[in-house]
Amino acid sequence: MAKVFWDTNLFIYLFEGAGPAAEQTLDLWKRMLDRGDRLYTSALSVGEVLVKPAREELRELEQRYLLLFQSSRITIIPFDLEAAPHYALVRKDRTIRPPDAIQLACAAAAEVDLFITNDERLSRTKVSRIKFITSLARAPIA
Repeated sequence: MAKVFWDTNLFIYLFEGAGPAAEQTLDLWKRMLDRGDRLYTSALSVGEVLVKPAREELRELEQRYLLLFQSSRITIIPFDLEAAPHYALVRKDRTIRPPDAIQLACAAAAEVDLFITNDERLSRTKVSRIKFITSLARAPIA
């Protein structure tokens, strides 16, 4: 069983359900369930996923998304005092944008095994307390 953190873009692919990235994400989710892996994300991801339903005033969709994030299968990590020192260390690299640093800091605070993003730039980053950072295409869960 692994602790796997999904960056926001994976949830958007899964929820919007179109294209190859959506298929890869759904396949990844199924493989994680089969393995008994634990899914993590941050409160920032939840907020980002809710932007489109809020913008389009789709309250029912917003509530469905919130229910999915409240599932016992997903752990939501807050950006709090435990994550803040990790954020500072990540932001020492000025090329990493603040939202990405928040994601990585939350994952580090939770000591995840694998951080999956579709941002190739982040997949080359090393962060203490995150064993592996990779892109969706290279996710090593088989």
